Amino acid sequence: MGFSDLQALLNGCSNLESLSLALDFSKFDNPNFSHVWSSASEGLSSLEIGYIPLSMLLALLTVAVESQQSMDYVKAPVFFPSLQKLCLSVDFITDHLIGSISTALPSLTHLDLQDAPIMEPESATDLTNAGLQEINPKGKLKHISLIRSQEFLFTSFRRVNDLGILLMSEKCSNLESICLGGFSRVTDTGFRAIIHSCSGLHKLKVSNGSRLTDLVFHDIVATSLCLTHVSLRWCNLLTDVGIERLSFNKDLNVLDLRDCKSLGDEAVRALSCLPRLHILMLDGTDITNQALKYLGAGACPLTSLSMRGCYKLTNDCIPLLFAGSVKESLRVLDLSRIPSITDDGVMLIAQSRTPLTELRLRENPEIGDATVMALASMQFDGGTYGSTLQLLDLYDCCAITPLAMRWFKKPYFPRLRWLGLRGSMNRIMVDALVRSRPFLHMSCAGDELGTSYWDASADWYRHDDDDSEDLEPWQLDGEPVSDTETVVGE
Repeated sequence: MGFSDLQALLNGCSNLESLSLALDFSKFDNPNFSHVWSSASEGLSSLEIGYIPLSMLLALLTVAVESQQSMDYVKAPVFFPSLQKLCLSVDFITDHLIGSISTALPSLTHLDLQDAPIMEPESATDLTNAGLQEINPKGKLKHISLIRSQEFLFTSFRRVNDLGILLMSEKCSNLESICLGGFSRVTDTGFRAIIHSCSGLHKLKVSNGSRLTDLVFHDIVATSLCLTHVSLRWCNLLTDVGIERLSFNKDLNVLDLRDCKSLGDEAVRALSCLPRLHILMLDGTDITNQALKYLGAGACPLTSLSMRGCYKLTNDCIPLLFAGSVKESLRVLDLSRIPSITDDGVMLIAQSRTPLTELRLRENPEIGDATVMALASMQFDGGTYGSTLQLLDLYDCCAITPLAMRWFKKPYFPRLRWLGLRGSMNRIMVDALVRSRPFLHMSCAGDELGTSYWDASADWYRHDDDDSEDLEPWQLDGEPVSDTETVVGE
């Protein structure tokens, strides 16, 4: 797609309300880039851009401001009069950028910015406390996301401290969700200011909070907060005590505690009593089989549970988990990178007759052909073999051999849409399987499978009122499946 294609798109869609372009806009560099947006639909309320160079974005915002400030007798086009949601990635998030967005787009309710520096930002090209004061001058923002990615360089917003967050929270008391990533100098004082200032906050995400401790949630019970979605990834100072305090929020629906290495069984014990907790991510924590006993005996209606890299777990955790009501609700399970999980453990999953739709077992060296046979042979209520699995990730499970390939052929796994296998699998057999099952998305390269894996932040911070968004069933694209299909060999 080139500049002329973008021009044709904007000119030809006069009633467009939402536009998402997962593209690198540096390829659209053209002297008329800023002005071409004047032909965009006046009803455009949501704009998402994969990546746009900071210089191009600032030029566009400058033109947008000039169009607003033109005299009445000058009939200049108005840029983005209805825009409420802006999501994009830039080189650097800077004070100048924040100020320009606040001036040019006064109707924004949703601002999502991410950068990924390739060099350490200088003061003039960085976000500071002063820039945070420019956010939300009209008080309309409901969602803010500011993320500094460490994709290319281990860096952070090192010119922002507690003062900047305090000043921002004073102007953002109406926030319903906030996502902060890479604020390494912000301590409990700053994060508590958000919690105590934003009484309507439902969704809180903090990643790489290297100074966030249990004190953040010390007196959370004294607030009116009703948190439903919380993510605290890579917050290594957080312990079981902090999660016990957080668990006073009985409406918690989604909780992401991945890579919080100081969390253990007592944290899970507190969470096991939450009556609305549907999605729980515990990857890389210090839990043992005892934590799974708590969940199995608890009240959580879990639909999705991830324990990737929890190396203390063994096969014995599986019957403990499925001993209670979780067996009836669980549909997604991730037991990847747990060396002690073997074919015997998967046999216990099959025997539990839990109708999983997604099962991830990647990089488990003791998972082999017996696992595939057990899953392929599962039956539910007289249905077909392996009838519920829609995603199965067995990437880099070294004990799987080409002999297992026959179990992926029809009639086994009739609903399977995503399959991951180890890269050294026989290529001829893989190609033959793909030809025989055209609706199967297959990967031998280690890619994460599925269309909505954990890190899809758009799913985390959607503004739908219905909390069931996280529980949406898979959309089966194409190949129809009937539970009355008979088992007939190819």
